[in-house]
Amino acid sequence: MKLFQREQRSLFGEILDWMLTPLLLLWPVSLALTWLVAQGIANRPFDRALEYNVQALAQLVSVQNQQAQFSLPQPARELLRADDDVQVYYQVLGARNELLSGERDLPMPPDDERPAVGDVRLRDGEMRGQDVRIAYVQVGLGLPGAQPALVQVAETREKRSVLAAEIIKGVMLPQFAILPLAVLLVWLALVRGIKPLSQLEERIRARRPDDLSPLDDKAVPLEVAPLVSSVNDLLTRLKDSMATQRRFLADAAHQLKTPLAGLRMQADMALREGSTDDLKQSLRQIGRSSIRATHTVNQLLALARAESSGASLARQPCDLVRLTMDAVQDCLPRALEKRIDLGYEGEQPAAPGVLLEGNATLLTELIRNLLDNAINYTPSSAEHPGVITARVLADTFGKVLLLQVEDSGPGIPLAEQGLVFQPFYRVLGSEADGSGLGLPIVLEIARQHGAAVSLEDAHPGQMPPGARFSVRFMT
Repeated sequence: MKLFQREQRSLFGEILDWMLTPLLLLWPVSLALTWLVAQGIANRPFDRALEYNVQALAQLVSVQNQQAQFSLPQPARELLRADDDVQVYYQVLGARNELLSGERDLPMPPDDERPAVGDVRLRDGEMRGQDVRIAYVQVGLGLPGAQPALVQVAETREKRSVLAAEIIKGVMLPQFAILPLAVLLVWLALVRGIKPLSQLEERIRARRPDDLSPLDDKAVPLEVAPLVSSVNDLLTRLKDSMATQRRFLADAAHQLKTPLAGLRMQADMALREGSTDDLKQSLRQIGRSSIRATHTVNQLLALARAESSGASLARQPCDLVRLTMDAVQDCLPRALEKRIDLGYEGEQPAAPGVLLEGNATLLTELIRNLLDNAINYTPSSAEHPGVITARVLADTFGKVLLLQVEDSGPGIPLAEQGLVFQPFYRVLGSEADGSGLGLPIVLEIARQHGAAVSLEDAHPGQMPPGARFSVRFMT
């Protein structure tokens, strides 16, 4: 049960609720328990007085001429004299339950509760419409075959109730002053305990927008340190992401500047040229520059799409063989234009182990970029045609699906094999037309599918060694 309901959860309010709610709920329980304890405490001295009185009266029972006798002298009468608040009754019965002295209508104890001779018992009863507390004892008369005499003393309960009420007042009244004080102290303790959170909030608000340095986790309570650590981890990743974006934008601007500058230069030359042949040559250069700029923009969009689709990646069963064959078919015209022998070998569609959970669009983009990269960097001529082979291999036992694209090009030096997956990086000395974004796109899409990308020489020890890109999927 919440004492304070809010539309938005408050840590301060939650802690206050869980501290005050049990306190306020337990207070009536404490009152009831105090009443029960007070009743027991109030009964104890009065019960002892009753036991003393009934034992004193029992000593006045005697036997004369084989008859039970009871004589109540004046000092004994003083024992039964009550004040104005309490009434005391007594009863003495002989061996045949005849009344020797006292009140005839005092209730008898139940037969199954008759005590042994000399044992004092206590019970609750009613006398003339009033609740009374009764002490009784049986007195042995020493007569053959005679029953013991019964002595009872009853007392009304007014003074007991008054004493119990006084005990409760003495215990509970201070609590009415202590309870508000306890609530105030809880409030102040919570304000002080949550103060470090407010200070942390103020430090965060006071920061500049470009300040992504870690927060000081030593200046916060131990319980808040994991939260601060998580925020610091987020700030670190955000800082790295922003640095990557800035570097990406700078590289993109640099890469786009070259074809755009070429377009402007060729356009200026076309305006100055007078002959038709020179004009056509300038227009062809403009066309090639525009194609290169378009390709760079498309690659930038593909990389951005691959990096932003990780969290919402729609997955479905994909036949990697079918996707690879379709990509080879799409790239075949460009390969034939460069006199490159492009082909596929390996598993067949729908073969065991060729299905994987992934995004078909991104996987197709991965395969196309590997093939485009191979076509760009594989030299070919009519005398020495280049060879590019796409391959899909399935290991059903090890649950591994392997995609390979192998070419007969000059290969990539070992020192540069780790650099080719960086955006806009191109192998030194290469004149191939490309944006330097294909392999980073491959790496990002593979990462989102839990795959590993590796690079090695296709024909070690031969010249040219070629290059073999492998993407290992776990199915």
